[in-house]
This record gives sequence, C-alpha cells and structure tokens, in this order.
Amino acid sequence: MPSSDAEVVERLPLKANDPVYRELRALRQSLAADPGDLENAARLARRYYDLAMEEGDPRYVGYAEAAIRRWTAQPEPPARIVFLRALLRQYRHDFAGAVADLDAVLARDPEDAGALLWRVALRLVQAQYREARSDCDRADAVASKLSAIACLAVIDGINGKARAAYDALSDALGRHPPSDPDQRQWMLTRLAEMALRFGDGKLAERHFREAMAASGTDGFVLAALSDYLLDENRPAEVVPLLKDWTRSDILLLRLALAESALRAPAAREHAAALADRFAAAALRGDRLHLQEEARFELQLQKDPQKALRLAVEDWQAQREPRDARVLMEAALAAGKPEAAQPALDWLSATGYEDPRYRALGEALRKARQ
Repeated sequence: MPSSDAEVVERLPLKANDPVYRELRALRQSLAADPGDLENAARLARRYYDLAMEEGDPRYVGYAEAAIRRWTAQPEPPARIVFLRALLRQYRHDFAGAVADLDAVLARDPEDAGALLWRVALRLVQAQYREARSDCDRADAVASKLSAIACLAVIDGINGKARAAYDALSDALGRHPPSDPDQRQWMLTRLAEMALRFGDGKLAERHFREAMAASGTDGFVLAALSDYLLDENRPAEVVPLLKDWTRSDILLLRLALAESALRAPAAREHAAALADRFAAAALRGDRLHLQEEARFELQLQKDPQKALRLAVEDWQAQREPRDARVLMEAALAAGKPEAAQPALDWLSATGYEDPRYRALGEALRKARQ
C-alpha cells in the first residue's frame, strides 16, 4: 500500500493522447457497446497480444484473454478465436495447448497458412525439427514464396547449414520484399541470428539494427541485440537501448547485466526488482521466464547450483538454442558437466554452428574427462 497519495505506485505505459491508447479505448468502447461483436473482440485481443510481444508485459495477455472469454467458454469456439487462443497459450508457454488449438484450426481449414507457420514456430521451440519441416512442406503450397523459403531456412539455420540458410533467405528477401514491416523485421532478425551462427558478428549487428528500423522497436529484437552486445563486452551500449524498458522482465535482466558489468549504481536496484518479480511469479505458479531466471541466478546472484536447477527445468519446457546455452553455462559453473548432457546431445544432433556454443560444448567435454 502506498504511504501517501503522493507516492507513485506505477507509471502507465500509455498516455491519454497516445495513438495506441486511443485505438485501444475505441475498441474497448465498441466492444462494451456490443459485447457479442466477434470482429471487435478479435481485433482488441490481437492488439493486446501484439503489445505483449512488443513490450514484454504479460498483463496485456490477460486483457486479451478477457476480451475473447465469451467465445473461448463455448464448446466449439469460432476458428478465429481458437487461433487467437493458440497465440495467447504459447505466450504463456502452454505449448501443448497452443499446438492443440492450431491442430483444431487446421482440421477445419488445412490450407490456413498462418496456423501452419505458427505450428512450425512451436515445433522449433521444442526442437521438433522433423515435424517442423513437414509443416514447411505443407506451407509451400499455401503460404507466400518468401514465407515458404523462410520456413525451411530457419530450420536449416539451426541444423548445421547456417550459411546456406542465410543465403537462401537473403536472396528471397531481395526478390520478394514484404510489404508488411513486421514480417520484414522478423526476416531480418532471422538473418542476424544466422550470421551469428557462422561467426559474422558485424553482419548480425547490421541486421539487428535494420530489423529495429523496419517496424519500430520490438522487445525480442532488443533482447537479441543486447545479448550480442553483452557477448561482445559492450555493456555501455546496452544501457541506453534498454533504460526505458524496465517493465519487461527479459529486458530488465539484460539491463541489469549491462549495469553490473559497468558497476553502475542502478544494477543493485534492478537486480532486487528482478528478484521480487521472479519470487512473485513463483507464487503465482508462473514459469514463463525460467531461462531468464537461470541467467539471473548464474550471472547476477552468483548461485550456479540454483541456476542449474532452473535451467534443467527450463529445458523440459523449451529447447531453443539459448535454452541450451544457459543449461551448458550453468552446468559448467556448478561443476556438474553431466547435467548438460541433454544440451550436448542437442548440439551434436543439430550440428549447431555458433562458435560460443561449440566452445561451451568442448569445455564441458573436457570437464568430464
């Protein structure tokens, strides 16, 4: 409870004259006037979801769920609502529920390219590359040429063919430039990730910055660029990038890591805020950011044993490259290299090329000898 009326509890992200605020207010008013308007509810829910993705604030997901609750409570919701529920479930890391929803959408319309491509994304999160490639093959007949090429390139980029995948996607992006700025941003971010894997950091940084310019600042791109800058020992460049993004747990972590490297006074305050947020999430049963919490314990709290426990739990839920990295780093720091075996198996099976990952794998193998 605030001690007085003058105490600021929180600063809201949107001001009354903000165009996004006005858009949301208009949608909310329309829905309040006609609560059964499916079109308005879907538009409002999607706008909230987009804001959650852009800003990393999960409360928007709650608002989105509320907007479509009238329909999700039905035994057979409309396909559009089922698709939206899939997006919201994957945000909450309910990947099985999200895939089930996408399966239901595709059962109604096997040529729904959006549902197919989202299912590919969820297959990748769980390292189900064979299933993802099968969906890419199906998408080739119904998605745009650029999306179809990107679909396969992303899989190849993880599975030991980063240079060829980069060339294929770069060529496709040049021949089929997307009109949607968000799609262009996504493509440029993937190019940046592939460039990192074949060891061209300058090229990766260029693409990250192009991605931010393509469609406004995005939380995911900011996190990826910040990770690159931290890896390159350039924390002073991370602070101005993230100083206004403290509402997002994943970005606050990277800001605190940069401040800690710089021995900035704000590092302690931000680390305390992260500790409070992770504790509150645990009380709610919310395990969205296990990867970030593992990094927090490893790099800021200097508790490799706890970091390893979190990284192992994280690997059970999702198996993207960064999940493998934090598992390997925590196992090495905790003196338990055998605990990283699932990540090492993944590294071997995929042929993942990123030099930092290969070095970690080699260090773990030596530690076990």
